[in-house]
Amino acid sequence: MASAFTTGPAARRTLLAVAGIAIGSLTLAACASGGGDNSSSGGAGGTITIGTTDKVTVLDPAGSYDNGSFAVMNQVFPFLMNTPYGSPDVEPDIAESAEFTSPTEYTVTLKPDLTFVNGHDLTSSDVKFTFDRQLTILENGADQGNGPASLLANLDSVAAPDDLTVVFTLKSENDQTFPQILSSPAGPIVDEEVFSPDSLTSDQDIVDAHAFAGQYDIASYDFNNLISYKRFDGYKGVLGAAENETVNVKYYAESSNLKLDVQEGNIDVAFRSLSATDVEDLSSNDAVKVWDGPGGEIRYIVFNFDTQPYGNTTSEADPTKALAVRQAVADLIDRDAIADQIYKGTYAPLYSYVPAGLTGAIEPLKELYGDGAGAPDADKAAATLSDAGVTTPVTLNLQYSNDHYGPSSADEYALIKDQLESTGLFTVNLQTTEWVQYSKDRTSDVYPEYQLGWFPDYSDADNYLSPFFIKDNFLGNHFDDAEVQDLIAQQVSTTDPAARQAIIEDIQRSVAEQLSTVPYLQGSQVAVSGTDIEGLTLDASFKFRYAPITKG
Repeated sequence: MASAFTTGPAARRTLLAVAGIAIGSLTLAACASGGGDNSSSGGAGGTITIGTTDKVTVLDPAGSYDNGSFAVMNQVFPFLMNTPYGSPDVEPDIAESAEFTSPTEYTVTLKPDLTFVNGHDLTSSDVKFTFDRQLTILENGADQGNGPASLLANLDSVAAPDDLTVVFTLKSENDQTFPQILSSPAGPIVDEEVFSPDSLTSDQDIVDAHAFAGQYDIASYDFNNLISYKRFDGYKGVLGAAENETVNVKYYAESSNLKLDVQEGNIDVAFRSLSATDVEDLSSNDAVKVWDGPGGEIRYIVFNFDTQPYGNTTSEADPTKALAVRQAVADLIDRDAIADQIYKGTYAPLYSYVPAGLTGAIEPLKELYGDGAGAPDADKAAATLSDAGVTTPVTLNLQYSNDHYGPSSADEYALIKDQLESTGLFTVNLQTTEWVQYSKDRTSDVYPEYQLGWFPDYSDADNYLSPFFIKDNFLGNHFDDAEVQDLIAQQVSTTDPAARQAIIEDIQRSVAEQLSTVPYLQGSQVAVSGTDIEGLTLDASFKFRYAPITKG
């Protein structure tokens, strides 16, 4: 059993720089005693209290594609495929087996006698219903652009020839990512007797119906205040039974209160998101443990190709000038300064669309923009704008979320604003909105430029490409490039690893030239717990599970 990492900024930076996202498994666990006085009972069958500043948007898997909502789904919904503790590689979960039975057919056999918490049978009919409704809701827009169905772009149809068999017919052959997609936000299996086939089902209706079949049921639900989970003994998946009986998850508006409660022992675990300063401070506190693991999180600025300066629907529409604006922003972002000054080394500079550590990751942004070595270059940015005939300063209406990406977002974007404005090339109108509204506005052309972070659905480079750059992508930013889309389709179905890697590299070079987004940071996973907590797992699956956590 490996010890939990209790590290300072320099050590965390080394973890990111050297290991990147370790595709080999990394499970962090620790055995210790002590900790703050807490009314929760300990050990297996006890109660664990977790705190977070993440927000839930909706519980319906067809209507949300964010980390806060998926954190809930991972605990309560069943999946056909899943990643065991300590591994990024998927295995059958509630499935008995899963395999390609032809180049375009992926056949899954369910375990027998599966049920939901409410007693409804879980059969192949529920599986077919789940994926059919994902695509229906995508087509009719009931998800308001916030669902994960873009991950299912290669799915043609689903058949259920008998109660235990599901056949997925794919549009292109040999989809190397499809087993992983079945473990992603597009993969939670829902109860067809509870969920609407063509619209989103409300949180309360889902909770009241106990329409779950994962490791937990939801016993009580107070939206973005408190969720109480109760172990579901009928779960028959690869993860096994939960080690604890009850988990209470408390939602915080301020990370300062989250920090205070974990260091005082009022909660057992704090996960997402403490500020870098808080993590640095807690690392020297003997009353807690800091857990550090590989993370695939990236941060980036999105450009809306319709509404950005000189965008397609503006009165001064000009694709050449619009591209020059994006290029100038890429020339001026000082990634090292953001990583060091704001995040104390808990994030590393990112110059690619695929983060360091994943197969196929290269750094085209470092070569193309700034000084060519990773630093900003104001003269180059000025020349880029001048050559395109852009009058300066250019006004950017830059939006960020003040409650979703941690308490340092305000400082992060204040520094970005300063980096852009100090050259005299830009005037930045910095604005902020809470996440629940933000997630709706960003896909409705409200924000010309805006902050997003990405938490991977699965450990493959494709997950940083398909959701962003296919037609009608998750970003909803009107980027549409047929050549890139063809390359994405090719890499998904290329079985030769070297050939697939080459295509992934070509995609990154192409999108780097067009700058649909400007990525700039890559992060790690960090949790803080009482010293009596054991079993906390931060691994390259990038999924935070409550079930293995115990209080020793």
